[in-house]
Amino acid sequence: MKARILGCSGGIGGRHLRTTSILVNHDVLIDAGTGVADLSLAELAMIDHVFLTHTHLDHIAALPLMIDTVGEMRDTPLTVYGTEAVLQILRNHIFNWAVWPDFSEIPTADAPFMRFQTLRIGQKIKKAGLTITALPAEHTVPAVGYQLDSGEGSLVFTGDTTVNDHFWPVVNKIRNLRHLIIECAFSNREERLARISKHLCPNMLAAELLKLEHDCEIHITHLKPGQIELTMGEIETCIGDFKPSMLQNNQVLEF
Repeated sequence: MKARILGCSGGIGGRHLRTTSILVNHDVLIDAGTGVADLSLAELAMIDHVFLTHTHLDHIAALPLMIDTVGEMRDTPLTVYGTEAVLQILRNHIFNWAVWPDFSEIPTADAPFMRFQTLRIGQKIKKAGLTITALPAEHTVPAVGYQLDSGEGSLVFTGDTTVNDHFWPVVNKIRNLRHLIIECAFSNREERLARISKHLCPNMLAAELLKLEHDCEIHITHLKPGQIELTMGEIETCIGDFKPSMLQNNQVLEF
């Protein structure tokens, strides 16, 4: 199984800065940030399932445009998965006819371009040889992370989160964990802002990783433009023994 990183930045501002989105094989998307816009029409039309961690704009920005762009090219509705709270926010604030058309009703309610499917934390959903499980996250809005399990290996994505004692016991039970993608949105000088906005900074990340009981590859995501070198330098100082790497746009992770 292959996960292609379409976007992993905490913002925009350059050719290689795209916000969060991960394409698994060709048909499953984890979040729908600005990186989705780099896909071709054919690639966009092949995506059948979108799993959302939460509804902040950097994680859903491309979703309304993608559905509008390829809806007529598809034979079946695009399925958007999220917790009930996440899907309700989408209904109320995005697909509400004021911001964007409600593609769960058009072109007809019986044959829409998009449909919503609710998931719960801990629920396992099997699609195309992949088992996807929603994991607990702690953020300023309702949020989850995800475990992607191919059977041979697992990739875990924290989503946007902060200190979260509910997350690690679940992750530590995953015996085939190969990759952990974990956020670190702020440098240590902005630790107060990280705590208020429920993100991580290197000092907080170091304390969180002490709870990890697996030896796996650790990838840092959601770095803020303009602070990338500073934050990665602090991460190296704080958790260098974990040999973390900065997640890269267009990187492919196999699991």
